[in-house]
Amino acid sequence: MSATRPIPTARRLLAVVVLVPLLAALALWAFAWPAARTAPRDLPLGVAGPAAAAAQVEERLSRRDGAFEIHRYADETAARDAIEDREVYGAVVVTEQGPRLLTASAASPTVAQLLRQAVNGQAAAEGTQVATVDVVPAPENDPRGAALGASVLPLTMAGMAAGAAVTLLGMRGMRAVAALVGASALVGLAAAAIAHSWLGVLTGDWWAEAGVLGLATLAVSGGVAGLAALLGPAGIGLASAVVMLLGNPFSGAAGAPQLLPEPAGAIGQWLPPGAGASLLRSVSYFDGAAATGPLLTLVWWAALGPGAVLLGAALKSRAREAEPAAGREPALAG
Repeated sequence: MSATRPIPTARRLLAVVVLVPLLAALALWAFAWPAARTAPRDLPLGVAGPAAAAAQVEERLSRRDGAFEIHRYADETAARDAIEDREVYGAVVVTEQGPRLLTASAASPTVAQLLRQAVNGQAAAEGTQVATVDVVPAPENDPRGAALGASVLPLTMAGMAAGAAVTLLGMRGMRAVAALVGASALVGLAAAAIAHSWLGVLTGDWWAEAGVLGLATLAVSGGVAGLAALLGPAGIGLASAVVMLLGNPFSGAAGAPQLLPEPAGAIGQWLPPGAGASLLRSVSYFDGAAATGPLLTLVWWAALGPGAVLLGAALKSRAREAEPAAGREPALAG
């Protein structure tokens, strides 16, 4: 019987010296690069009013090198409906009294401020003033959206902890899935109690918000436990690295996905932190508008993760059943 040879000290030292700076550089890139390159990129913005006047506004906005994706609307009512349906982040309405800017700070206080600066800057250069109307304002207890943005990391860490705990405690099959679902549901209830009932930064339906928070946690925990069930303990590190180093900084929760450099914004919306933040905004502030996409993303993760847990348990069970049969074959042959 051969004994496992220990890793030489020199190799362990080299691994520490090389891997730690590599991980630090990767983390710095993942978090600092999007923050340093924040700018509007095809940001959905509406323009409403008479055709000739609206065309002039659209032409001026189009000079900003692809910063805005312009949507044309017939009047202010249609523009307001588009903002409430989360089709656009704001709209410039041309009226007889002058231009009016419609924003939705609940969708993103950062974007609302950016639109005010862009539109007011152009108006000041032309010697006019723009009245601003916040169609869907952010909650009074979180006017800058800081609390909602800060909720992404704790939910991600809770999901990672639940997935790692289920794996390290040796849970498999349906027991592991039940533990993941139960822990995620309790996280959702606790998070809703804190964010909605205590802090007042969420203002939608309480149970819908709790469901979103729990589903986002299950998407992360299921991904961690599922990959660990297929790859072993290394799956915990791999899944956690993807969710933490890509999902968290690419989520756009502090601003908007369209403010992140490409393709970070798109990648973030396909991962649980970004999809969870977008769905939570829709449910809490917009009566569920534009919730289908992020909901399907979270459901996809929440289904694949536990499915991988069950698959990993089935494969291990089949391998254990095959071992005794393999041991009996030489005796039968003799």
